[in-house]
Amino acid sequence: MSGTYDAIIIGAGPYGLAVASALRTAGANVRVFGETMSFWMRHMPHDMWLRSIWSASHIGHPRSPLNLGVYEGERGAPLRRPIPLADFVAYGKWFQERAIPDLDTRLATKIEVADGSLRVIASDGESIAARRIVVACGIAPFASRPALFDDLPRTLASHSVEHADLAPFAGRRVVVIGGGQSAIESAVLLREHGAAVEVVMRAPHFQWVGRAPREGLIGPLLFDRTDVGPALVSHLVAHPMLVRSLPRAIQRHATRRALAPGASLWLRPRLGDLVITRGRHVTDVSRRGDSVALRLDDGSARTVDHVLMATGYRVDIARYPFLPHEVVAKIRRVDGLPILDAGLQSSVAGLYFVGAPAMGSFGPLLRFVAGTEFAADRVMKHVTRGRSVRSATEPAVELQRVAH
Repeated sequence: MSGTYDAIIIGAGPYGLAVASALRTAGANVRVFGETMSFWMRHMPHDMWLRSIWSASHIGHPRSPLNLGVYEGERGAPLRRPIPLADFVAYGKWFQERAIPDLDTRLATKIEVADGSLRVIASDGESIAARRIVVACGIAPFASRPALFDDLPRTLASHSVEHADLAPFAGRRVVVIGGGQSAIESAVLLREHGAAVEVVMRAPHFQWVGRAPREGLIGPLLFDRTDVGPALVSHLVAHPMLVRSLPRAIQRHATRRALAPGASLWLRPRLGDLVITRGRHVTDVSRRGDSVALRLDDGSARTVDHVLMATGYRVDIARYPFLPHEVVAKIRRVDGLPILDAGLQSSVAGLYFVGAPAMGSFGPLLRFVAGTEFAADRVMKHVTRGRSVRSATEPAVELQRVAH
């Protein structure tokens, strides 16, 4: 379609799909760039399970016609709990085929902002105008790698984000750095694939993440259905507009509590003889041919074939390759996170951020799939400015213009 789009979404993961679906349901003329669920397919072990529980794993509204239950019914076979990654990816593709059948799979290589106008440059050079651009590109560019390992090649030291298949590590000695879900699940999968594995974590105690049963009275009293954060904190972070209104110190405390490293209790039976070294960190690294020599802070040494860094992510929107320096310079930021208004719009008019980059303004819920409902609803309302929204079961009608 020629002309100016009401919104261009960059990214076709859960956030991009949810926002695009909500905007189209409201009648907006939307174009979406990206490969469906690409981060989940290319940057996570294909045999992992989701940490999020069922109620926290819907894309968009949990009662929409595109929720997990509807997908489960259409596929004709029950989904396992926890949800295997492959099934969640299949759910995302099913969602996309129904909500965004005209997905543009080209890469968005550049955003241009000039004289109040916004344009997206596609990988083949086409320039597309939009009144708004929503960045929904996930966290792959934000992988945090300890500088200690910078001089080692990726063949010897890599981040967990680089591996969709851990089977090639069979028969090799691997040290996993980290103590969260990614570290422990990666270590379990490595061991199950036949690697000799040790986990090295700074924390002196291992944190298992469980929850009270949702049946009865106790579970819902302690945990929100979004399931982000420990007991009671979960209810706070489930309300991003409330988090946004709190003093900065309280926001940071809630975020630290909600994102504290830990692993799901359902991993516990699979640990077997996995070696976990607690309360230690690597102080020295050197290459020895095709191996890596490590020294820990207690003076002990290891020689391994590979170091896998499951060391999380540090969001900095300047690392998005499609955001030129001159655009980033116009965006108000704190510690790499954009400062967003109530509609998730940045200080550059018409440029929105959803997902992890929105955490600085709305709290840790925006780091998880459970945050897609909130993000989609806020962006839709901000873009449509109070226009009536049709039932999600009605077909979307593309409009040439949505009120500014």
